[in-house]
Amino acid sequence: MFERFERFTYGIFALSRYWHKITADEMGKYKLKGPHCVYLLAMSHEPTGVTAPQLCELCGKDKSDVSRMMGILEKKGMVVKEGIYQKQYGGVFKLTEQGKEAALHVQKRASLAVELAGKDLTEAQRTAFYEALSSIAANLKKISEEGLPRP
Repeated sequence: MFERFERFTYGIFALSRYWHKITADEMGKYKLKGPHCVYLLAMSHEPTGVTAPQLCELCGKDKSDVSRMMGILEKKGMVVKEGIYQKQYGGVFKLTEQGKEAALHVQKRASLAVELAGKDLTEAQRTAFYEALSSIAANLKKISEEGLPRP
């Protein structure tokens, strides 16, 4: 059981480490940090714009992270905030043309990275992997909300 925990933990940390390195390299071309790619990707699927609370949900981030990241993306000319609550938590964020270009770049590069990372997997293995990953994530979410059962 402990070996399984170690393999799981080390595997998750390795995936995270290498993915963050790749995203940092790709976002550096836009003078942004790796975590910005999650926001650009989420926003690219919402052409009419997205609110800060929606970004929290879509990206799995808290309000302060969304606020900080949107501030940086605004200063870099990647997003604009529209609506009557532009100076507060309300309003709608939209990608600028520059932001759309960066999001498209990230989509293409992320797709290539995922394709190369899974090059040794069959389609059946890939399907099983993503089903298992979704199941594990959902179960961990529930455990994080409810706590681990007491013995």
